[in-house]
Amino acid sequence: MKEIITVTGTIASEELGFCQCHEHIAMSKGKSFEINPALCIDDMSKSYEELKRYQSHGGKSLIDAQPCGCNRMASELYQLSIQSGVHIIASTGFHKLLFYPSNHWIHTSSVSDLEELFVKELTEGMFVDGDDASPLRQSNIKAGIIKTAYDTEKLSPRYQKLFLAAARASIRTNRIIMIHIEQNTDPRPLQDYLLNLGVAPKDLIFCHMDRACKSLEIHKEILKGGSYLEFDTIGRFKYHSDQHEISLFCTLIEDGYQEQLLYSLDTTRARLKAYESAAVGLDYILTTFNQLLRAAGISERIIRLLSVENPARVLTQ
Repeated sequence: MKEIITVTGTIASEELGFCQCHEHIAMSKGKSFEINPALCIDDMSKSYEELKRYQSHGGKSLIDAQPCGCNRMASELYQLSIQSGVHIIASTGFHKLLFYPSNHWIHTSSVSDLEELFVKELTEGMFVDGDDASPLRQSNIKAGIIKTAYDTEKLSPRYQKLFLAAARASIRTNRIIMIHIEQNTDPRPLQDYLLNLGVAPKDLIFCHMDRACKSLEIHKEILKGGSYLEFDTIGRFKYHSDQHEISLFCTLIEDGYQEQLLYSLDTTRARLKAYESAAVGLDYILTTFNQLLRAAGISERIIRLLSVENPARVLTQ
C-alpha cells in the first residue's frame, strides 16, 4: 500500500507526523467496563478536549486500538478526527475474549466469516453495531489496521481460529497486525505461527512487552525476526518508572533496533486529563517523556524515528 487509511480517508505517509501508535480515545460501556470501569471513554466533548491538547503540543495522528465488536465507536472516531484535525487510524480485529459477552458472535463465527468481516472493515467500512449481536449496519469509515490479542490461553484452538482469520485478512489487504501481549506470556511462538501462515515479519507490531515480558532477550528475538515493538508503559507508575522505561529504549537503541521501535500511552479513562484531572493526559509523551529521553542522551534523530518515521513506515508498507 502507498497510503495510510484513516477514519476520514487516505493520507500520504508524510502527512502522518507525530503519531502515538496505541491509544484509546472513544469506547462505549460494555463488558470491558464491567471488568474495569476505566475501560469506558464515552464523553466525546472530553475526548475532543484531549485530542486538541495533544494537537496543540505537536500530536498529528494516533492509532485507536479498540477492535470490532468490543465497544469500538467508529462514528465517534470519525467525528472526533474531523473536529480536532488529528488523524485517527482505527482498528478491526479482536481483543481478549473475556471482553466479549458469552453470547457474542465472535465465539461462534467461522474462520472464513471472521476473515471476511476483517477484510470488509479494512476495504469498505467498519460495522457500527455488533457488540452483542451480529454486525449488520456498515459505515463507510474504514479501519486501517488489524488489532489482535495474545492472552494467557496462548494459541488455544479458539485463539488459533482468530489469529488465522487475522493473518488471512492481513495478507489479502496488506494491512498490519497489532498484537496485545498479555503479562507473563512469551510471544515468540505466536510470531512463528503468524510467519508460518505467510504474514511478513514487518507487518507485525507486538505491544506492551515493556510491562508484559521482563526478558530483554525475548524482546531482541522478536526484533531479530524483523517485527516491531510498541512500548507504552510510559507514565504508568504502578508498573515501573519512566527511568526504567528509558533504560529499555537505551538498551535496544544501543543494539541497533531504533528503526523497529514505536511508543504510545495505551490510554484509558483513568489516564486522560479531561476525564481525570490528575491523569498524565494524551500529551504526556510530548510534554514530559520526550524531555526525559533527551536528558538521557537520546538524540532528536532517534525521537523522530520513534514518533514519526517508524509509524509512517509500518503503516504504509
